Amino acid sequence: MNNEQKLRQLDEMNAKALAGGGDKAVQRHKASGKMTARERVEYLLDPGTFRELDRFRVHDCTDFGMEKKRFLTDAVITGYGRIDGRLVYLFAHDFTIIGGSLSKVQAQKICKIMDMAAKNGAPIIGLNDSGGARIQEGVASLGGYADIFLRNVSMSGVVPQLSMILGPCAGGAVYSPILTDFLIMVQKQSYMFITGPDVVKTVTGEDVTKEELGGADTHSSKSGVAHFAAPSEEAALSLLRELLSYVPQNNMEETPRQNTDDSSTRLCSTLNDVVPPTAEQPYDIKDVIEAVADDRTFFEIQPDYAQNIVIGFCRLNGKSIGVVANQPAHLAGALDINCSLKAARFVRFCDAFNIPLWVIEDVPGFLPGVDQELGGIIKHGAKLLYAFAEATVPKVTLITRKAYGGAYCVMNSKHIRADLNFAWPTAEIAVMGGQGAVNIIHRRALAGIESEEEREAERARLFEEYSDTFCTPFRAAELGYIDEIISPDQTRIVLIDAFESLENKRDQNPPKKHGNMPL
Repeated sequence: MNNEQKLRQLDEMNAKALAGGGDKAVQRHKASGKMTARERVEYLLDPGTFRELDRFRVHDCTDFGMEKKRFLTDAVITGYGRIDGRLVYLFAHDFTIIGGSLSKVQAQKICKIMDMAAKNGAPIIGLNDSGGARIQEGVASLGGYADIFLRNVSMSGVVPQLSMILGPCAGGAVYSPILTDFLIMVQKQSYMFITGPDVVKTVTGEDVTKEELGGADTHSSKSGVAHFAAPSEEAALSLLRELLSYVPQNNMEETPRQNTDDSSTRLCSTLNDVVPPTAEQPYDIKDVIEAVADDRTFFEIQPDYAQNIVIGFCRLNGKSIGVVANQPAHLAGALDINCSLKAARFVRFCDAFNIPLWVIEDVPGFLPGVDQELGGIIKHGAKLLYAFAEATVPKVTLITRKAYGGAYCVMNSKHIRADLNFAWPTAEIAVMGGQGAVNIIHRRALAGIESEEEREAERARLFEEYSDTFCTPFRAAELGYIDEIISPDQTRIVLIDAFESLENKRDQNPPKKHGNMPL
């Protein structure tokens, strides 16, 4: 075979690999409204940057007639490319080949690309669209999943791991995506569950659809499994690109910076009136974040889940910042089980990847209720406390209004190593609100007043006295728990200066194998 023939052979092999499962399989796939694996890769990456590896690999199974079903790539495309000029590694299941099912060879390809990502300090992205384990290969396929899981765990906190669910994801296949840092699903197209509707019906008698059991809306709003539910594949892929812009390449790098024309000395005049005059009135904490952030842009994560706390990324003077904020517009911003878990995991991600934390506090306490107590709010709330206390990145807290009880301690207080703690004059820092405190402290005195009118007048006087003395930021400032009480319109200026002063912060936890978070 001469050189020309060898080149022709290469071209034929490449064409065969690019054909996936063949024209009919590709047509069926696209008829369902889905992009092919290669289309997804091309849409995600910068044009012309994808370099495919292991294109010619095929499975070696000979049971159940599988020797007649050998396709180049073996149902997964792997390689590396660029997003906004930054290196990323990725794999994309090809559903047109044996339903994208995981074989021993496919697992080897995925593990290889994951190892390369860890070795070279770049994010790993998984575009998941697979029918699950390849049944014909038995335990070899299951072992392949476990090999991937091990890498998910060992790489956690080393390089960012991002997953997209673009089709079915069931059984053991769900564990790799959930072990990654962020998970994006597509509405009406992607599904995740341990056991599908048919098994649920057989075992429990419950009738449930795929969408109700494991659809994107279910996992982004009820279970908290997914971080985002995108309306289309294109929207999901664009969202992933934007998410990566806030995240460093690995745990040894600082957060990325972007140029901005938004002045670092810009006043936020709207914030002077954002807190309502009465403590019972809600307001949207995102108004505060957007007023302060560069170009008034906030990239929210898990916007539909546990809405009493808000998490996401913004930029301050070009630098990426992680935001954790109580949301007074939902459950008064009280901490409950779900929001504690949501925030704790985000705090740990930011700490793992050197992303500074801005905490905005307006919290009346932990959400009361039998369901909360029996559901373990004590241990779940402690996870958020643990995450903040463990974090060594720059941590800045701003108290806008309520900071009551144990929730004050949990929300990145000075006592658990917050670097700088600021408060607006509207801040109320106390063990509890004035009404509750008065009813406990002066219970006997109030009970001794026979006239209801006189009793309520005395209660109002005592409430005002307590509020003026304790429900202010000044007592905490006297004790050094608040570093500075600032005018709301100065918030952007103060925060930018604060984070810049902390850029060279060095802190560490005591040497240990790992701590024992209350799981």
